[in-house]
Formats: sequence, C-alpha cells, structure tokens
Amino acid sequence: MTSDNQTEQLNKLVHDARGPLNRISMNAELIKLVLENDMPKEKALDALDKIINNCQQCSESLQKITDSQ
Repeated sequence: MTSDNQTEQLNKLVHDARGPLNRISMNAELIKLVLENDMPKEKALDALDKIINNCQQCSESLQKITDSQ
C-alpha cells in the first residue's frame, strides 16, 4: 500500500506528464490546419519542433515516475 506522500508525488508526476501531451496535441492540430489551409510551411515546422520538444519532456516525466518506484 502506498503512503499519502507517495500518492501525492505520483499524482504530481502524472500531472507533469499531461502538460507536454496537451501541447503535443495542440501543435498536431495546428499542423493539420496549416496543411489544410496552405499556410506557410514554417508554421508547421515550428509546430513540429514543439512536438519533438514536448515528447522529450514527456519522456523525462515518465522516467521520473519509473525512478520513483
């Protein structure tokens, strides 16, 4: 059984992982809009850079969860 402190820490780590996932989703939607509306490809490239960065942040958050076990 986990203590309240462990549960609180796990909840914070999961919350921290959700932030990058939300930003990934938003940027993927932006890329879709860019492609559908013939907007400058620089906007899509910028969104892809943000997706890559947020994937790395999410991976780090998941590693913290693994390390806390």
